[in-house]
Amino acid sequence: MSKHQDETRVAYDGIADLYASMFSSRLETRPFARNMIGTFAELVRATGNPRVADVGCGPGHLTAMLHDLGLEAFGFDLSPAMVAHARRTQPALRFEEARMEALPVEDGALGGVLAHYSMIHTPPEELPALLAEQVRVLAPGGLLLVSLFGTEGPEPVRFDHKVTPAYSWPVDRFAELLGGAGFVTFARLLHAPASERGFLDTHVLARRP
Repeated sequence: MSKHQDETRVAYDGIADLYASMFSSRLETRPFARNMIGTFAELVRATGNPRVADVGCGPGHLTAMLHDLGLEAFGFDLSPAMVAHARRTQPALRFEEARMEALPVEDGALGGVLAHYSMIHTPPEELPALLAEQVRVLAPGGLLLVSLFGTEGPEPVRFDHKVTPAYSWPVDRFAELLGGAGFVTFARLLHAPASERGFLDTHVLARRP
């Protein structure tokens, strides 16, 4: 495990219950994100392969949402405390500890991968390997939905996230990384955030050819 992964795991372990209390119902006030997840679920169902991994699932609230949308959803998270919380609050669903660049999933098994603000802590130089892992686990035609912080500048920006350092991305640069990993990006949604940082909330849908 790299230094940043260890720091991220420790940071989220320390706030698992607080994080869950703050974010488990957040999509009720985030219509853009909620509807992008609904669109993702609809497109995954259309592939005929309803198996979906929620990578960086945190307290499991979005894993449960995907399940309610008709998918065979399960969650992975780096933080043992987050996994424990998810198992406690969503006992009917499967949750495991795992790193996003080493998922315990067979090749080509999934119809979709959801990464909801879970790639934001990965340093730019490590993202290609992480994205390549998502390609590996997706079946041809499988879908990836990534939500992240967007910036209008030319380069990713490191910032002090409230939990542990994170990065915001120019959407064109992030799409280039997706293309380099083997994805085809086919939809983007950028909108003004409800936060003081000023980054754009960004949602990118891509497909494995």
